[in-house]
Amino acid sequence: MELGLAGRTAIVTGGAGGIGAAVVAALVREGVRVAVLDRDSRALTGMWDTTDAVYPVAADVTDEASVADAVARATDNLGSLDFLVGCAGISGPVGRSLIDTTLAEWNEVFAVNVAGNFLALKHALPALTTSSAASIVLVASDSALVAASGMVPYCASKAAVVQLARALAVEVADQGIRVNALCPSIVDTGMSRDDLDLPEGFSRMGYPVHTAAEVADQILFLLSPRSRAVNATAVISDFGYSARSNFPA
Repeated sequence: MELGLAGRTAIVTGGAGGIGAAVVAALVREGVRVAVLDRDSRALTGMWDTTDAVYPVAADVTDEASVADAVARATDNLGSLDFLVGCAGISGPVGRSLIDTTLAEWNEVFAVNVAGNFLALKHALPALTTSSAASIVLVASDSALVAASGMVPYCASKAAVVQLARALAVEVADQGIRVNALCPSIVDTGMSRDDLDLPEGFSRMGYPVHTAAEVADQILFLLSPRSRAVNATAVISDFGYSARSNFPA
């Protein structure tokens, strides 16, 4: 399927690894010029300094001045902006009860996962309003809708990301900007392997797991004009697991 992305421009936050890096690679293959924002400047330089299609910008999504400067530099380099993909995120404490979670840990998760998206949106929206096909995708999680013990901060933050996308979609609908959230289940990334103490990956686990490239493909479809009727929604991508009842019958 021709997605109609060639010649467009994008900003991807958290693009130096995991889902973000897969999104950048997929966009470049489709002919999109991409500004990649990430706080890991070394990884940015190592991954993306060999192609003119990618403009790496070191930025901390929890710092407004850093985000404002990075978005301004990115849009100046790209000349326009059509897409924003919010991939920057952290897990926070995993396997720890709420009562044992510190306020600093809670605030850090929300600073990256929620405020980080807010700041990127706030500073990118003026440029997006000039696009004829503006589209935004925020990476949430199935943890926004279902929960596992020991992940309260993460689950709460991803639920906030879903409603952030929905509320903004309503606010900017008359400006021709679409906003959606994608809610994948476990994705095989370095972060998820560390969280679950699975350094060798998920091949022996008894449940299906996304590759980062598969998630990137879903994001590109949501960015594409092929999905122009899809707006203000959270797309659940979890192999159907959230539809299954755990009722002990």
